[in-house]
Amino acid sequence: MQVKTKAIVISAIKFQEKSLIAKCFTLSHGLKTYFVRDAFSTRKSSQKIAYFQPLTILEIEAVHKNKGTLENFKEIKIGTPFQTIHTDIVKSTIVMFLSEILHYSIQEEEKNESLFIFLETALFWLDQHDEIANFHLILMLETTKYLGFYPDVSDADLPFFEMNEGVFTLFHGLSALTEHETNLFKKLIDLKFDNDQKVFHVIERQLLLKILIDYYSFHLDGFKRPKSLEVLKEIFS
Repeated sequence: MQVKTKAIVISAIKFQEKSLIAKCFTLSHGLKTYFVRDAFSTRKSSQKIAYFQPLTILEIEAVHKNKGTLENFKEIKIGTPFQTIHTDIVKSTIVMFLSEILHYSIQEEEKNESLFIFLETALFWLDQHDEIANFHLILMLETTKYLGFYPDVSDADLPFFEMNEGVFTLFHGLSALTEHETNLFKKLIDLKFDNDQKVFHVIERQLLLKILIDYYSFHLDGFKRPKSLEVLKEIFS
């Protein structure tokens, strides 16, 4: 089946000497894995490889066999070129980290148009703004809306957040946040990308990042701690 769609690059791994295996989240068909033959062997190879930087938004034409095997591109081009994401060290570290988060989070080969549109909109915002210290935290939390485990805020006045159940509770159970952690988490829930980025101190931001990674681990089978986590912490220390 021939497909024409937008796609967000989640990961790209070198295969043998000349080729790439790229995992992309497509607008039309969800998660797909593509074989990019001779990505490193032509005069245009640098251009080809540039297409597969983390969270690049592509417009692709592809052949989908839908047999659980690697798919093939017919044509690739940049959807909307980023101006700063891949040249700014802070932004490029953020997208490297978030691409790992998404790699372990988006596990089903099924269409999720609302998640795609959210990610695309968020990436455009990141590209156009400089005050971005909380961007990764807000994106991780908002993404849980589309993955099915956003916190139930109906009892958000209660003092503890129960991680396993995703609810606020009166009692401090085994998998609940402390009252201080819960208050930080509530503050994060109320944040939007355009809010004051200085609302958290560095230590609070690192604590929230740990909470979010733990929260993902509670709710997603096979979720792994991102390798780029320490680099991200260093950038924001």
